[in-house]
Amino acid sequence: MIVTTLDELGNSHSAPMGISEVNGYFLIKPFKPSSTYDNLKIHPQCTINYTDDVRVFAGALTGRRDWPTRSAKLIKGRYLEQALSHSELDIIKVDDDDPRACFYGQVKQEFTHAPFRGFNRAQSAVIEAAILVSRLGMLSEQKIRDEISYLTIGIDKTAGERELEAWGWLMDKVQQAGINIEHD
Repeated sequence: MIVTTLDELGNSHSAPMGISEVNGYFLIKPFKPSSTYDNLKIHPQCTINYTDDVRVFAGALTGRRDWPTRSAKLIKGRYLEQALSHSELDIIKVDDDDPRACFYGQVKQEFTHAPFRGFNRAQSAVIEAAILVSRLGMLSEQKIRDEISYLTIGIDKTAGERELEAWGWLMDKVQQAGINIEHD
């Protein structure tokens, strides 16, 4: 999912993040340091955005974060303009552990803007590749090459314009890390 927070000047920051739902709360676990962590500490509200535009996921990892937003309805916050739906949260509790804090978000309201029709193979491949890119310094080059080789099948079969753009950004990042990706 994409978490959108506000900084001290009211500027929005959107980042992909795995969110858990436990006992009626969304658990948001940003690493420290991070913009999401800093923003939630100073402004304990956020939106959770559900989008099928995988460029947002890839963009967050490749320096493309300037996505259009709209004003939230019940909190002081923003949500992604291309969100299919979004949840508005108040942060009611924080476990400030290292290296990740845990923010407990209580949903104030959820809004649906358009139906979610699922991810095709290319969209899923972009999201998986984005996860790989976020771990470039942690995984072996061979593991990254093997995974990208497999994910390329989904790109070749079902990618549209948005998925190809996002994939290109991610592959550029992999190349910049010095990992050669061969593709037929």
